[in-house]
Amino acid sequence: MLAKRIIPCLDIKDGTTVKGTNFVGLREAGDPIELGKLYSEQGADELVYLDITASHEGRKTFTQLVTRIAREINIPFTVGGGINELKDVDRLLNAGADKISINSAAIRNPELIDDIAKHFGSQVCVVAIDAKQTDEGWRCFLNGGRLQTEFDLFKWAREANDRGAGEILFTSMDHDGVKQGYADDALRKLSDELSIPVIASGGAGKKEHFRDTFINGHSDAALAASVFHFGEIPIPELKQYLRKEGIEVRL
Repeated sequence: MLAKRIIPCLDIKDGTTVKGTNFVGLREAGDPIELGKLYSEQGADELVYLDITASHEGRKTFTQLVTRIAREINIPFTVGGGINELKDVDRLLNAGADKISINSAAIRNPELIDDIAKHFGSQVCVVAIDAKQTDEGWRCFLNGGRLQTEFDLFKWAREANDRGAGEILFTSMDHDGVKQGYADDALRKLSDELSIPVIASGGAGKKEHFRDTFINGHSDAALAASVFHFGEIPIPELKQYLRKEGIEVRL
């Protein structure tokens, strides 16, 4: 069995790591490079850096910061925010990113997934999906959760899978920052229907939530932010706990 991955997520705004609840109410959490180095030393498997206002503000992701991260950090990291075309992907990979994450741009132009997979390989392309439950079912949102679409979570994830995405990063907006556990029912459905890994995001509050998303949600990886940023769950402690619970993780 492949080891389950623990992935700290660093949301970046104006060069600083921030964290909110349900995508609003942001507070500062520290320097993105220092935090990344700490997580790398603690045994995180990967990192995700998201420029959370790039799409909304219509600008490109922080290339200089990516170069500095690559210099300082020795585990794989994914970068997202404001990526709209192949040149953006090329620029960020050349700056040292291992993977890129696309969300709004993929919904607006699904062929971007095909193009990235063809030019750089599927392993580079993470399709992030922000969704919440509505009266019509799970619907996808754009621009950092600001704009609802008619896209159904499960149909869109299948399409992204078929177009060549390497992974799906699913954030339940209703669970984000609330610390009551991941959206495991939806995650299980995604994991069981797709042929690519699914990363759980939104809802981690205690160690049991990670265990539950791996067992009940069939998630391949679990992403979290505030429980790591504010020292609530140390990564080595989390991994020891998961190992005791019978979940394969890299120590």
